[in-house]
Amino acid sequence: MGRYRIHVATGAWLFSGTHSASTPFPSDPRPVEKFEQEVPQDLGPLQFVKLRKHHSLVDDAWFCDRITVQGPEPCQEAAFPCYRWVQGEGMLSLPEGTARLAGNNTWDVFQKHREKELEERQQIYCWATWKEGLPLIIAAGSKDDLPVNMRFHEKKTLDYKWTVTTGILEIAFKYVYTLPRSWNSLEDFDELFWGQKTALAEKVQKCWQDDELFGYQFLNGANPMLLRRSTFLPSRLVLPSGMEDLQAQLEKELQNGSLFEADFILLDGIPANVIQGEKQYVAAPLVMLKMEPSGKLLPMVIQIEPPNPGNPTPSLFLPSDPPLAWLLAKTWVRSSDFHLHELHYHILKTHLLAEVFAVATMRCLPGLHPVFKLLIPHTRYTMEINTRARTQLISDGGLFDKAGSTGGGGHVQLIRRAMTQLTYRSLCPPDDLADRGLLGIPSALYAHDALRLWEIIARYVEGIVHLFYHGDDVVRGDRELQAWCREITEVGLCQAQDRGFPVSFQSWAQLCHFLTMCIFTCSAQHAAVNNGQFDWFAWVPNAPCSMRMPPPTIKEDVTMDTVIGSLPSIWQTSLQMFLPWLLSRPPADMVPLGHHQEEYFSDPEPKAVLRQFQADLDNLEKEIVARNEQLDLPYEYLKPSLIESSVAI
Repeated sequence: MGRYRIHVATGAWLFSGTHSASTPFPSDPRPVEKFEQEVPQDLGPLQFVKLRKHHSLVDDAWFCDRITVQGPEPCQEAAFPCYRWVQGEGMLSLPEGTARLAGNNTWDVFQKHREKELEERQQIYCWATWKEGLPLIIAAGSKDDLPVNMRFHEKKTLDYKWTVTTGILEIAFKYVYTLPRSWNSLEDFDELFWGQKTALAEKVQKCWQDDELFGYQFLNGANPMLLRRSTFLPSRLVLPSGMEDLQAQLEKELQNGSLFEADFILLDGIPANVIQGEKQYVAAPLVMLKMEPSGKLLPMVIQIEPPNPGNPTPSLFLPSDPPLAWLLAKTWVRSSDFHLHELHYHILKTHLLAEVFAVATMRCLPGLHPVFKLLIPHTRYTMEINTRARTQLISDGGLFDKAGSTGGGGHVQLIRRAMTQLTYRSLCPPDDLADRGLLGIPSALYAHDALRLWEIIARYVEGIVHLFYHGDDVVRGDRELQAWCREITEVGLCQAQDRGFPVSFQSWAQLCHFLTMCIFTCSAQHAAVNNGQFDWFAWVPNAPCSMRMPPPTIKEDVTMDTVIGSLPSIWQTSLQMFLPWLLSRPPADMVPLGHHQEEYFSDPEPKAVLRQFQADLDNLEKEIVARNEQLDLPYEYLKPSLIESSVAI
C-alpha cells in the first residue's frame, strides 16, 4: 500500500480557477488544491500524470500551473509543469518536468510523448504571410483566432482595455478643447501637453531645440540604433564650392575619430501618406555630428534630402544658419527618426522577430526540451500583442494611416526594405556596436548597458546549455534543435541564411550565441526601443509623426509659420501623444527579466543557474542606479527591473 500526496496549483490571476478543478485560497497568490491517494503498491518513479477537467454546469476553462506528487518515500517527489489552460473534456498528459534531449529509442514513453506533442502543436501553430517580403507570422486573423495559451490573461486584457479607453477619451478631450483652431505658435502645443507626463518628457518639452539634446538622442534616446562612427565622408554628402571650411572641419573630426553620422537613406523614395485630404511629406536626411572630449554629441551639418537628378546639390543646414531654418532641419531629422524607430528598429527587429522565435519554438521544440524550457518565458503575450498591432496599429486604416506620413502603405514598404538589410550581426550588441564604432564611448549609455546585459544573459544561457550539451557532437545530433534553427532561418525569416543567420548549429558556442540573441532581442532590446517612447515622443515637436510641408530649400524663407505648418495637425498630435503612452507604460502584470514565476525546469541544477542569473541582474541594477545618480539625464531603459521578459506590449 502506498500513499501519494498530490498538490495541484492554479494560476494566480483573475478567472484562472474553475468550479470543477480547484478551490481558490485568497491568502495564497497561487491557489493549491491538496489531496491524498492510496494505491495498492508503490508505483516507483513517476513519469506522467493525466489531467482532465470534469464537466460542470459552468464549463469554464482552468489554468493549471503545476502538479507536484509526493510518494511514499520522503525523497520520492516529482513535479509536472503545466502552465496552460485545461478545457473541454479531453485528457491532458503531463510528463515529469526534468528536461531531456530526444532519444533514439522508439519505445521510450517520453520519446513517444514529445513526438505526439509536436504533431499536435504543428496543427495549432501555423505560419501565415502578413505582407510579402516580411517575416512570417502566426496564422490568426484576430486575437480571437490565437491558440488559447498564447492569449492575454484576464488581468492583462482588462489593463489593456482600460489603457486604450482612457487614452481615447483623452484624445477626444484634447481634440474638442482645441476645435476649431489650428496651430499659431509652438506654445500652442503646450495646451495638449497635459495628462500623463514623466520628468524626462517635461525636460524634452523645455530643451528640445537644443543641439546637445538633439545629439544625445542618437546615443541614448528612444532609437540608439542608427548612429555610427564615420570611417570616411559619405558619398551622398554634397559639399558645394564655398564650403571648404566645413569640409576641413569634417575631415579633421574624421581623422580624430570623433566624426559620427546618422543616415536615413532607408526612407528615400518611400511614398508619403494623405491624411484627411492633406498631403504629407517624407524625407531621408543625413546628419554629421562630432563628439566633443566631454562626451557631448553635437550636429555639424544636416542634408535633408539625398542628391537626385532634379536636385544634384541639395541644401545643407548648419548650426550657424538662421535659427528657424536650423530648427526646422533638425525637426525633419527627428521626424525621420520617428519612422525608422517605430517601423525598423521596434516593429521589425523586436516584435516580428520575437514572433518568429515564438512560433518556431512551439512548432519544433517539445515541452521536455531544455531549450523550450529556457525560451518559453520570453514568448509570453508576443503573439497577441503582435496580432493586435496588425489589426489596430499598422493595419489598413490603423493608427499609422491616420497619423503618420509613412502610413497608407509606405510603412509596409519601409519594413520590407529594412527586412532586406536585416543581418544576424545587427541583433548581437558585441557585433553591432563594434560595426558601428560605438565601443568604449563613456557617454554611450545604451551601448554600455546593452553589452553588460548581453554578457549576463550569455552566462545564463551557457549555464543552462552546459547541463545538457556536453560536446559539439551532442549539439549537432539534436534533431529537434536543428529543426528549430532551420524553421527560424529558412521559414520564419524567409531564407535569411545569406544575411548570416545559421541554418544549423555546429557547435556549443554557436548555439549559446544564438540563444543569447533570442533572449536579448525579446527582452532587453525591446525595452531599449520601447520604454523611452513616451519620454521622447510625447512632446510632438521633438519627434513629429508627420510633416505637412515639403523640406525647405531656401533658408531665408523659413519663418515660424513654416515651422508650425510643417508640424502635425492637432488631430495627428493628439493621436501621437496617445501612442507612446499606450506602448511604453509599464503593464500591471509585467514580469521582469529573469523573474518569471513558472518553474519549467524541475531539476535543481537549472534552478541554481536561474538564481545566479537573477543575482547578476540585481548587481547590474545597483550599478545602473549608482551611475544614474551622477547624471543629469539618467538612462534607465535597460535597468533589469524595467525590462520585461518578453515582447508583451
